[in-house]
Amino acid sequence: MFEPLSDFELQALGLSIKVATAALAVGLPLGLALAMLLARGRFPGRWILEAAVNLPLVLPPVVTGLILLSLFGVRGPVGRALHDLFGVTLAFHWTGAALAATLMALPLVVRPLRLAIEGVDRGLEDAASMLGASRLAVFVRITLPLAAPGLVAAALLGFARAFGEFGATVTFAGAIPGETQTLPVAIYSALQRAEGDQAAMRLAVIAVLVSVLAVVGSEICNRRLQRTRGA
Repeated sequence: MFEPLSDFELQALGLSIKVATAALAVGLPLGLALAMLLARGRFPGRWILEAAVNLPLVLPPVVTGLILLSLFGVRGPVGRALHDLFGVTLAFHWTGAALAATLMALPLVVRPLRLAIEGVDRGLEDAASMLGASRLAVFVRITLPLAAPGLVAAALLGFARAFGEFGATVTFAGAIPGETQTLPVAIYSALQRAEGDQAAMRLAVIAVLVSVLAVVGSEICNRRLQRTRGA
């Protein structure tokens, strides 16, 4: 169990980090925009947007993967357009794994960000606006710094969720070694091989450590946010 990781295991670990980082790079700005819209916006159908954001939490991951495959596959409307216009193929490619991970992690990114933004004193934002600050300046100088613990918590949870994504990834991107075989997919693949239990266990320990660190870090950020609100 404590033997050095094999090339197969290192490859899966490196790909998972790559996919999770790409998913976070896309999902964090998108999640911040959605959280701001849900926390501060008042518009008809707001509940529909909120339901759509949280839908990946309740849908089976395989169903999410099938939806992605029907939309972004080479025969899907979006996937065909991307391929014909830009030569981009997402299905069964590591970028497809990143897209699946982004979608599955999005609810865990939006929720802490939304709570953090809702906890920011609106009086401070209004005072800055009255002094002539633009909406962008208020957001950058007031809202975002005060919501920073929520931002860190969202990043940690989003990375961990993307790092551990399996169902949607294997459905949409497959299990191609070196291309889409992320850590969870590699664990599943190892269990299908004779004498693959040790490799699966080593990879599982890594996945557990990443998840635990993310949850602990998120909890620390949430407690700091609560202390800030109580001050």
